[in-house]
Amino acid sequence: VIALGGGVVGDIAGFAAACYMRGVAFIQVPTSLLAQVDSSVGGKTGVNHEKGKNLIGAFHQPRAVLIDTDTLSTLPARELKAGLAEVIKYGAICDTTFFAWLESNMDALLEKDPQTLAYAIQRSCELKAEVVSEDERESGRRAILNFGHTFGHAIERCQGYGDWLHGEAVAAGMVMAARLSGIPTGDVSRLEALLGAAGLPIEPPDLTSERWLEAMGMDKKVQQKKLRFVLLQSLGDAYVSADYDESRLSALTGVPD
Repeated sequence: VIALGGGVVGDIAGFAAACYMRGVAFIQVPTSLLAQVDSSVGGKTGVNHEKGKNLIGAFHQPRAVLIDTDTLSTLPARELKAGLAEVIKYGAICDTTFFAWLESNMDALLEKDPQTLAYAIQRSCELKAEVVSEDERESGRRAILNFGHTFGHAIERCQGYGDWLHGEAVAAGMVMAARLSGIPTGDVSRLEALLGAAGLPIEPPDLTSERWLEAMGMDKKVQQKKLRFVLLQSLGDAYVSADYDESRLSALTGVPD
């Protein structure tokens, strides 16, 4: 099976390859920035369900991932910006040097400078591969790759898949997670500024507390009916925890503490 296209194509093709005859080989050929830096790498495949994001799927590693950055030349600007959310995520969770590089090179990325894009894609893949190699089935550290995704997936589900692109929802979700973390305001401001420079939203849509709670309750990180979030000790240092300030969560979502 050859998955030629963006993240949805790769996820569906990979899931089909995982299921057919209990698993056949497949190759990822991602053509969107988000797919090139995130969904094509790591072996997660799946499809959305009305109850939540990626609830039906499998771990199935591709035999190869072939990335041709020339495919980005025709990528719509909104899709490019959505992909940059996942690029920024890597800097935020585990590489402050890369985060600072992104702060200095965002204009070139938005202009699709080939060398700048190539480095951003390469470094993103390196960082994800490093995390996945330690924890392929997400029993531990791999969960940090979900920074911003608990809030982000809830936004996507509540707004309808496609109304907010995945990267847009994750961008707002990362800001919410950073605020929930209680890190210094200067770190939160840097994250907000970089996402804003990329043309991404930093505030979520207006959702009721009931909708937040229902949507986040379907998150795969929930354990014993307790929400767990990917939080930051500081920029570049992420961890997963169910120990967070519930008053902050209430302030962010309206969910009672």
